[in-house]
Amino acid sequence: MKVQELKKKRRLKRKKHIRKNMFGTQEKPRLSINRSLSHIYVQIIDDDNHKTLVSASTLDSEIKAALEGKTKKEQSKLVGEAIAKRALAANINTVCFDRNGFLYHGRIKELADAARKGGLKF
Repeated sequence: MKVQELKKKRRLKRKKHIRKNMFGTQEKPRLSINRSLSHIYVQIIDDDNHKTLVSASTLDSEIKAALEGKTKKEQSKLVGEAIAKRALAANINTVCFDRNGFLYHGRIKELADAARKGGLKF
């Protein structure tokens, strides 16, 4: 097997282990993070009603202008601040944090810290 396949397989195993006990409700929705090599995406999801309540990513037009010349960690921090602002505007204060099998390190950690600093409670 290739290295990339092994990494993806391990991440999906971690994801499955994490998600079996995590479920977003209307009172406490799930904050789900996904990252690719060049972008990071965040959603706040109500699993009861199968709806995305709030989302943000590095591709949003509001955020994209501020991203030029910044590192990926700095970009993640801006996305974390944006999701916190949008969540508080939608009257969402508390979420359960779903890192989607990614290690809590680097861009994931920066996004989580920025969201906490913006007012979200995990």
